[in-house]
Amino acid sequence: QVHLVESGGGSVQAGGSLTLSCSASGYTYPSACMGWFRQTPGKEREAVATINTSLRTTFADAVKGRFTITRDNANNILFLQMNSLIPEDTAMYYCAADLRFGISCVFKPDGFTHWGQGTQVTVSS
Repeated sequence: QVHLVESGGGSVQAGGSLTLSCSASGYTYPSACMGWFRQTPGKEREAVATINTSLRTTFADAVKGRFTITRDNANNILFLQMNSLIPEDTAMYYCAADLRFGISCVFKPDGFTHWGQGTQVTVSS
């Protein structure tokens, strides 16, 4: 059974940094496309960053230059380093895996098959 467990969320002031982690189990982690998504109340879930099996990364325009996505295939962990946080980054952040494709990440929620429970990030001004 696939399990994705996020951690690292919290409250931070604008300009600060946080690192989210996602521990994955129950599948062949290195062969899956991985991603981070976020959602605020009343809005649709949106893609933040994805990383494929070749370590190719894609970022939403809103976070380019501020966020970094990496994966530790030896320990089945996905990371999201978030710097220069702004209040608009406040959201529930979700880790996701696409077990169907590893090389071609789809940059939208429909492109992912498994989800974590989410971790809250709150940025105050």
